[in-house]
Amino acid sequence: MIDFSRRRLLRNAANLGGGLALSSMLPSWARSATFGLAPTAPALTGNAIDLTISHAHRHVDGRAGHVVAVNGTVPGPLLRLKEGQNVRLSVKNELSEETSIHWHGVLLPFQMDGVPGVTFPGIKPGETFVYEFPVIQSGTYWYHSHSGLQEQEGHYGPIVIDPAGEDPIRADREHVVVLSDFSFMHPHLIFERLKLDAEYFNYQQETVAGLLTGKDQTLKERAEWAKMLMNPTDISDVTGAAYTFLINGHGARDNWTGLFKPGERVRLRFINSAAQTMFDVRVPGLKISVVAADGQNVRPVEVDEFQIGNAETYDVIVEPSEDRAFTLVAEAVDRSGMARGTLAPRTGMTAPVPPLRNRPLASMKDMGMDMGAMTMGGGAASSGGMAGMAGMDMSIRSPRNGPGVKMGPGLQMITPMPVDRTGERGQGLESVGHRVLVYRDLVALAPNPDTRPPSRALDIRLTGNMERFMWGFDGRKFSETTKPYAFRKGERVRVTLINDTMMAHPIHLHGHFFDLVQGPPGLRPRKHTVIVLPGGKVAWDFTPEAGDWAFHCHMLYHMHAGMFQVFSVRPLGGETA
Repeated sequence: MIDFSRRRLLRNAANLGGGLALSSMLPSWARSATFGLAPTAPALTGNAIDLTISHAHRHVDGRAGHVVAVNGTVPGPLLRLKEGQNVRLSVKNELSEETSIHWHGVLLPFQMDGVPGVTFPGIKPGETFVYEFPVIQSGTYWYHSHSGLQEQEGHYGPIVIDPAGEDPIRADREHVVVLSDFSFMHPHLIFERLKLDAEYFNYQQETVAGLLTGKDQTLKERAEWAKMLMNPTDISDVTGAAYTFLINGHGARDNWTGLFKPGERVRLRFINSAAQTMFDVRVPGLKISVVAADGQNVRPVEVDEFQIGNAETYDVIVEPSEDRAFTLVAEAVDRSGMARGTLAPRTGMTAPVPPLRNRPLASMKDMGMDMGAMTMGGGAASSGGMAGMAGMDMSIRSPRNGPGVKMGPGLQMITPMPVDRTGERGQGLESVGHRVLVYRDLVALAPNPDTRPPSRALDIRLTGNMERFMWGFDGRKFSETTKPYAFRKGERVRVTLINDTMMAHPIHLHGHFFDLVQGPPGLRPRKHTVIVLPGGKVAWDFTPEAGDWAFHCHMLYHMHAGMFQVFSVRPLGGETA
């Protein structure tokens, strides 16, 4: 095994220079200008795989920073598995703190899910933990730490599971494309500054000139928002002020390049492993055919752009016919920066990089207020705009089989009129002038395994206080909860997520796929992570599997601040119902 000691890493970085040091810290599959052919993509395969978690240093855009690496690389090695195999993954911890690995989107026994304090005790310094489970699915997934804030420091990597039979998605070539956000600032310092000032990293505030010219809000609108302690530019908590956005570990100047031959069908397996950033992805000059979401095949949907939330994966096909380069653009949702790469027929080629588009502004709709309907009905809009909200009844009544909502400092607002926004584009994409993927475009390729109607329903509200950087479910952060959400194994439950905050939240359920309540019956899209837009709601049906399963927002700092819960499903094996 290579000795990635701190002294040796620093010496190598100094001697080799930024570019070579960067290359040495990347797994082969992630290096620029790799062919990425599916049968020969460099990866760890087989039934027994060894992984080591350790500290390291690496260069991003020519600057050195600290990382938590898997087998000495960031991203970690590609794990290439096969549906139907059994896999044994031995994970050794060389850190001075506890670590873990969660196999994101992979269906497995809950004891192997990798969440310290929920499914196992974590991996102590110097110890090795062996994960072992059957592989019962195929598709694009990933793995990451579920300990502290290590995911932000680089503890993540991709998983590709090949189907047992013929793959219905035909491609001549493929590239895994891991999107992430990297900061030279320690993640605990980032969190500390967010707690001191939730807008600490927001460098895109409205200006007096913008207010006077009407480019942003009017002065009156801004005054009304101020009364509600809301800022319409607060789209991302951590921005390009602290982040460098990466493709396969490469900064924009590093320019990761994936090769193709004109006329090929190229499969791009996108994974958003960012700690806090959602991305808007496009390849100017090429149509994008979305063929899988969260590892599950869907009917092909041709679009020009798609938004990918934290922890989501999308497989797409592009078919470049020209002998030229194309820029792969992954723009941060708040437009504070972008990850940039290149698709090209030869190394060393580049294409024009489009400028960042105008940053989005949150609207009244993002506050869950349909102002048109309210005006017609003589509601808040006709009673003084947002100020009229003070007279509205925002209480929560009769929660459906839930614990009820705790009113207090962790609940800044209640969405007055939440609506299903799964047919809408994400923030900042409302008027881009081309086709953008929306959840309602997704139709499963294979029939849903469970088509029973739900026997009960559960509402879960996504709550927070943005000014105090407090986040939770139903008004409670995880440390304030007294019991988990309870389910019976094998029942069919409809869960409706209601976003009572002004920020989008990608919500992830461990150990399960759920069926979004949309599309043709029996062919509903199956996901493990879903973005709930501000003021919106998303409904999904699922069949609980026995165990204790983490349920949380996949924005790392929201989860760390309390937006985490547990789905407890009983009976376990050997228990009676």
